Amino acid sequence: MERICTGLEISVSLQSRDFRFLSFWVLIRGVRSLVNPRVMTCLSSLCGRRSSSATRHSEFGDELSGVHNVNLYSYKELKIATNDFSPANKIGEGGFGSVYKGKLKNGQMAAVKVLSSESRQGVREFLTEIQVISDVEHANLVKLYGCCVEGNHRILVYNYLENNSLARTLLVSTLAGERVKICIGVARGLAYLHEEVRPHIIHRDIKASNILLDKDLTPKISDFGLAKLIPPNMTHVSTRVAGTIGYLAPEYAIRGQLTRRADIYSFGVLLIEIVSGRPNTNTRLPIDEQYILERTWQLYERKELIALVDTSLNGDFDAEQACRFLKIGLLCTQDSTKLRPSMSTVVQMLTGEKDVDEETITKPGLISDFMDLKIKSNPKAKPDINHMSSNYNSSGSDTLENTTLTSAPSSQATMTFTAVYDRSI
Repeated sequence: MERICTGLEISVSLQSRDFRFLSFWVLIRGVRSLVNPRVMTCLSSLCGRRSSSATRHSEFGDELSGVHNVNLYSYKELKIATNDFSPANKIGEGGFGSVYKGKLKNGQMAAVKVLSSESRQGVREFLTEIQVISDVEHANLVKLYGCCVEGNHRILVYNYLENNSLARTLLVSTLAGERVKICIGVARGLAYLHEEVRPHIIHRDIKASNILLDKDLTPKISDFGLAKLIPPNMTHVSTRVAGTIGYLAPEYAIRGQLTRRADIYSFGVLLIEIVSGRPNTNTRLPIDEQYILERTWQLYERKELIALVDTSLNGDFDAEQACRFLKIGLLCTQDSTKLRPSMSTVVQMLTGEKDVDEETITKPGLISDFMDLKIKSNPKAKPDINHMSSNYNSSGSDTLENTTLTSAPSSQATMTFTAVYDRSI
């Protein structure tokens, strides 16, 4: 080993400054397959860099060069924090990998999101999440502590939230007052992303399993792997369709027309889910009750919205407030995107600062036919969409690129397909 290192040192010292660096790395690549890890450590030390630092940025150098607010963790450090990624510490799992509870060197508890090395698509979502969330901070957004880019390891480290996801919490029990707090918190987080951040941020995957809750049930919007940035001078972007069936706005799901109104539609569905205590689709119910938006509209027209409120609350709720929240859900999911209120207006409606009854509510945009077609296109796959996912991270868990209406083996099927953008919008 000493002989190899000495030879390299002599070679490096004989070269000019620019050629010296190139020659050094050519030599490294030439002996990479012949030397052991101890020799590689010696090689790395010649250029005054730690091997871990060089490795971390080798794959994502350009993409991460502009990120300044994120710590870089070593794989060893996170391995220790999670007790060697012990199954006992696993708190979530999705198509892009698993999430573990861990304790960092500084004593902080963290959620360690490990992306699967087999997931090629995860690289894009990994970089997007870092770039989007590293520069924003809000009481209703998850906090990104840092990441690990070492070898084939891609890991995100977030603040740990004790009550996991809203999907899981709703299945257990939540009081009416807690649900109100959650609804308003999510709305404020989205209003911040849509209106205060520059450029504006469209989340693209607002759903129950992407809303995490801390010990006080304060909601935190998570999983920004599918997020898109909207510069102030633009009203929309053309992009592939990505998200979760049941939460996708029809104009986005069918034509790929992405605006902030797509997030507002998803929030409207989520709002109705929280009040009703049921998922947006339940195929075990009678046909006319399976899709939550259709059911809500039917009850609204009959002036019987109160019948949709979660029966597990045992009548312990403010009936007027519950119906107001359901009406706001309908306003957010109207078929015409121009009629959907902005998220700042939604916050005012939820808090009672703006009167909902002054607004005319039109029929919601429904994609139940689109969903039926998706399920029928693959009769072998019969996802149980009655069960709401409780994964700590689930964005894109069943994402399929460049496919059309392909059923996914997931409780909440997530899909993407290449869309043709309608330039008339």
